[in-house]
Amino acid sequence: MLKRQNPSAPEHSKDLAADGGALSMSHNDSRSFFNLSQLVLSAGQIKPSPALKHSKTTYFEVEIVDMQSKKQICIVDKVPPASTLLDVKHKFHKACPQWYPSRVGLQLERNGPFLKDSITIQSLAVSSIITLYFTDLGQQVGWTTFFLTEYTGPLLIYLLFYIRLSTIYDQKESRKNFRHPVVHLACFCHCLHYIRHLLETLFVHKFSEGHTPLKNMIKGCAFYWGFTSWIAYYINHPRYTPPSFGHKQVSYAALAFLMCEAGNHFINVALAHQTNSGNRTCFPSPTYNPFTWLFLLVSCPNYTYEAGSWISFTVMTQTLPVGIFAFLMVIQMSLWAQKKHKLYLKRFYPEVRRKAAMIPIIF
Repeated sequence: MLKRQNPSAPEHSKDLAADGGALSMSHNDSRSFFNLSQLVLSAGQIKPSPALKHSKTTYFEVEIVDMQSKKQICIVDKVPPASTLLDVKHKFHKACPQWYPSRVGLQLERNGPFLKDSITIQSLAVSSIITLYFTDLGQQVGWTTFFLTEYTGPLLIYLLFYIRLSTIYDQKESRKNFRHPVVHLACFCHCLHYIRHLLETLFVHKFSEGHTPLKNMIKGCAFYWGFTSWIAYYINHPRYTPPSFGHKQVSYAALAFLMCEAGNHFINVALAHQTNSGNRTCFPSPTYNPFTWLFLLVSCPNYTYEAGSWISFTVMTQTLPVGIFAFLMVIQMSLWAQKKHKLYLKRFYPEVRRKAAMIPIIF
């Protein structure tokens, strides 16, 4: 019986290579790819490059349009989300040098309010392009300059009338007539009032918005300086007659004037302290200082004391110009108080709802 002969090993390998060579190579490639994948996975997570991360930052384009003509003035591009409106105004000033930042008024809507400089661009964005309407606010001055100019004028003007310049009064009549003590007291009170305003402007008051139109300063100076000239002319005139009830009327009115001046100062300090401390969650409450107890009755006691000062000054001097000035000041301050009272009601409703604006019960 013949034994069946097996093929030799070399011949068997040759047959496999001839018959299934393609399958063997495919198996080796898969195994190599598997090993490479295992190596990549074992190396950990691949970190993104800084350039890819930076590319995800969103920038905005601010289109500035003239409010009257609706024509595009310029486009401020590549504005970061954290930028404020003041940053946009500075970039706008570089593109249009004739309009410096304090002169630029920007609105989100044509008839809407002017936006504050502290507002961020991201809070205004609905899409990547923001359209803002531009208004030229005119020449601007700082609030500190505004009040210093407005209050320095009355102080100096009154003193010019008090020394009785020869160009204003007749010198013979000035030397002949005796000055009543109320004339000197009125000069002291008037100067004290405006010196207090000047010192509070420099050291007490904090102004949120830095500028106001120049025309407002001109109107304010014309009002204060004009009335001061009229008041000082009559009180310091050689023919000025003292009040009807004499010393008692002058003394009581002067005492009331000084108390109102002190109360006004302490109220302004209390309001400034609230702003500096950043505590805006509640309305200012009275302290141990009795001048601050007026907070229990009205929301704007500084206007109450200011009106009281001019009413007391009217009684002390008993002159028509002071009475007219005091009447106009009471009307103006009552309007300011009503406006502030409405803002306080929105912000501090539980604390302010039972208070009057300036004068208890009446306003």
